[in-house]
Amino acid sequence: MQFLIDAFEAIRDFLELGGPVLRVIGINILFLWILILERLMFYRTGLNTLTRQAIEQWENRPERKSWHAHQIRDGIISRVRIAANQSLPLIQTLVALCPLLGLMGTVTGMIQVFEVMAVQGTSNARAMAAGVSRATVPTMAGMVGALSGVFFVTILTRTAKRRTGLLEDELTMDH
Repeated sequence: MQFLIDAFEAIRDFLELGGPVLRVIGINILFLWILILERLMFYRTGLNTLTRQAIEQWENRPERKSWHAHQIRDGIISRVRIAANQSLPLIQTLVALCPLLGLMGTVTGMIQVFEVMAVQGTSNARAMAAGVSRATVPTMAGMVGALSGVFFVTILTRTAKRRTGLLEDELTMDH
């Protein structure tokens, strides 16, 4: 139980160290990871089911060579592609937002440093250090969130393209 209390206090101290912008970055990263995990679970379960249904729907067609059949095939592939790419633009936006929020934290922290310098001069190093930490911690958090997000966005995008490409190959036009 003491471990949980210590962990909670460490997180609270870290959030106080980074200021209010760090909380916004934390919420952004939390939402980002919820969406990433949802997509990963969908690719392992729901996309497989959707792909099997699409193949079954195509295989149950009596003819597959006409223009009409080709349009139906394109529609089947499009439905799977839309499902596979769902949430990816939002995830990419959240990834791009991380460093911008980190930059905002840098600016607000440096404003605090300049306020201390204006009021007390450069003699109060402790007060200036608090502003510098408010400037650097959100920057670091934003970059860590963005780097981890970019890695997984690349994986998710490639997986969606690969899986829809395999479906296109599977739905042949011969009969």
